Amino acid sequence: MSELGVDAQDNAVILQCKGLNKTYTQVGEDLRVLKNINFSLAKGERIAIVGASGSGKTTLLNMLGGLDLPTSGQVLINNTDITRLSENQRGSMRNEFLGFVYQFHHLLGEFTALENVSMPLLMRKTPIKQVRKAAEELLEAVGLQQRMGHKPSELSGGERQRVAIARALVTKPACVLMDEPTGNLDQHTGQRIQDLMLTLNTVSHSSFVTVTHDHALANTMDRVLTLVDGQLEE
Repeated sequence: MSELGVDAQDNAVILQCKGLNKTYTQVGEDLRVLKNINFSLAKGERIAIVGASGSGKTTLLNMLGGLDLPTSGQVLINNTDITRLSENQRGSMRNEFLGFVYQFHHLLGEFTALENVSMPLLMRKTPIKQVRKAAEELLEAVGLQQRMGHKPSELSGGERQRVAIARALVTKPACVLMDEPTGNLDQHTGQRIQDLMLTLNTVSHSSFVTVTHDHALANTMDRVLTLVDGQLEE
C-alpha cells in the first residue's frame, strides 16, 4: 500500500507511520489488528480516521501517541522513531510535541479548570507566571473565562470537554490526537466543539488527528482515512 499524505522528505512532515503492524495473541491465536499502515501528517493538517467499531482506530491512535507499541514498524514524531525510545523518553516526547483529547475528558476532579489546564506546563517546570498566563489565555479562547475557578463537577459536559481541549493545546503541541472528542456530547454542544477545534487549528497551526464516528466532523477535515480490514484507505 502506498503512503498516504505528503512526501516523506517534506520538512513539514511532523508525524509519520512506516509499515505499522499490530498483532494481539488471544487464546493461543494471533489477531492482526493493523496491517502495514503508512501515512504522513503535515504541519497544520487535519485528518479524520473513521471505521467500524473494533476496526483498530483507537489502537492506531494510541500507537501514534506512544501509549502502545506496534508489533513491527515505525512511528516518527519530528523525525524521531518513538518505538525505539524508553517509556520515559516517549513520555517526554508526548509532553513536548503532542496533545490528547478523549471522548471522556479525564480531568482531575479535585482541581479547578485553570489548574487542570496548567498541569502539562507545570510538568515541564515552566515558571508559574507563564503557566497561569498561558492557561488563562486558552480558557478565554474556549469561552470559559468565567469558569476558570470551577471544578469539573461544577461544569457541563461541553464545558468539561472545552477544558480538556484547552489542556491539550496549552503546550502549543505540533499535533493533537483526539479520540471521539464529540462522541459523548449532544448535537448542539458537539457542533460548538467542532467549530472550536477548527478555529484553534487556524490560530495555533497544530495538526489534528481525530478518530470519530461523527461523519459531519470527519467531513470538515482536510483528509478522511478509513480503516478497513486493518488497512488505511483514503
